Amino acid sequence: MHKTLLATTFLAFGAMAGASAQTLNIAVGGAFTSMDPHYHTLTPNNALNKHVFDRLVGTDEDFRLRPGLAESWTSVSPTVWEFKLRQGVTWHDGSPFTAEDIVSTFERVPNVRNSPGSYTIYTRQVQRLEVVDPHTIRMHTASPNPLMPNWMSGIPIISKQFGTDIDTADFNNGRAAIGTGPYRLLSYTPGSDAMMERNPAWWGPAQPWARVSYRIIANDASRIAALRAGDVQVIDAVSTRDVDTLRNDANIRIASRAALRNIYLYLDHQRDDTPGVSGPNGERLERSPLRDNRVREALSISINRDAIVSRVMGGFASPSGQFLAEGVMGHDPSLKPATFDVPRAQQLLRDAGFPNGFRVLLAGPNNRYVNDAQIIQAVAQMWARIGVRADVQAMPSNVYFSRSARNEFPIGLSGWGTGTGEPDSPMVGLIATPNRDRGRGTSNRSLYSNPEFDALLERALTTIDVEQREELYRQATRIAMADHAIIPLHHQVNIWASRRNIQVLARNDEETYAMSMKPAE
Repeated sequence: MHKTLLATTFLAFGAMAGASAQTLNIAVGGAFTSMDPHYHTLTPNNALNKHVFDRLVGTDEDFRLRPGLAESWTSVSPTVWEFKLRQGVTWHDGSPFTAEDIVSTFERVPNVRNSPGSYTIYTRQVQRLEVVDPHTIRMHTASPNPLMPNWMSGIPIISKQFGTDIDTADFNNGRAAIGTGPYRLLSYTPGSDAMMERNPAWWGPAQPWARVSYRIIANDASRIAALRAGDVQVIDAVSTRDVDTLRNDANIRIASRAALRNIYLYLDHQRDDTPGVSGPNGERLERSPLRDNRVREALSISINRDAIVSRVMGGFASPSGQFLAEGVMGHDPSLKPATFDVPRAQQLLRDAGFPNGFRVLLAGPNNRYVNDAQIIQAVAQMWARIGVRADVQAMPSNVYFSRSARNEFPIGLSGWGTGTGEPDSPMVGLIATPNRDRGRGTSNRSLYSNPEFDALLERALTTIDVEQREELYRQATRIAMADHAIIPLHHQVNIWASRRNIQVLARNDEETYAMSMKPAE
């Protein structure tokens, strides 16, 4: 594929770094789809572009907020947040970073063409931006928004010099890939790799790596082979079945952390003509069984989550019955993972008018989540016990997410964590009634809609008191789970492996980047 080399000044810096400078070679399993930081709210994309583009607010490995391009922030009134920006920050081309860059970023986000997952979930709550001075900006909202700093950790800031109509292709070819981040882009091959070089003018802590090679090796065995051969020094998404073997290798070290991500199935709640659904013999149905909550419940309780955790995930996961795991704000202890119950599932199908089951397309990625293809195969086998014949289609994530965004699948596997440390982002992105103008339901592949849920969510999003907000989240969660808006499966554990001389700081947000790695002491 075409690979673009950027400004020769970047290469000149590499020459000055000297032959002895360290290069970090990272191989990731999840496919990144673009260098455009506003193209798709996909974890591999976010992890890659964080090398180049900063956010106003950063997060540490426990997802606690920390200063980014903004040194501080404060709520100056119930509907106004003020952010004080760092002074002396420059873009990779040497131009100064100012509040006007934030204005330009916000104007561009809703206009990114063909975005399969819009960043408007982070920007829509801001009604107006007020530039107080070059290093002070105020964000005005229609109602109190207690999570504004959390939202600002999700939006990469781009330079105003490129305007609001800059196309995704201009980031992919390098012309617009000019950030304020710790690394400067040297080259990018879509769907393959990126080469980056340390930015000596970065405002943050000095980075130990002169260069970073960041590439996709989707196949688990190939990624591990590359690590063992020394072709790469760090890999992520380590297959659970390989952990014990790698731990016994004196040249390898393992890093792991319980994840924020919930792996789940979405189901088409709305359409009778949803593609990929038919009767048990392939005949056309007048109504889609997925629209009946009894059917959705049957599909959920016929999944043996404990078996998936133990046999497919090798114990590196925990069964899930809601958006976020135990210990995370908004988790409802009263909601347990669905009890595995085949006889009840069969009865529910009979009650719903499908005594002989039906056929359905079950889609998912094969290179995005830990053991993703094996998960949907296991689910299909479990559904067969209740007469539901699933046609499993596992495909590369870039293909899957593009097709999923076009609502081509009746049921699909996906994963979502939280962009804020609270359940607002999965609720806003996955479950809220789709409303482009308000940034609601931007990734709602279930086409789910419940006014009662929406009302509780809107109240939660404007409630300042933390305990009251958490209770509203829990009430909304109970409604969504009763409707089977999604079918949660499990919360996964993030696993990295590295050469013995590299130390990886494991993160609960699953992101893999050079800033979390250093030479081992």
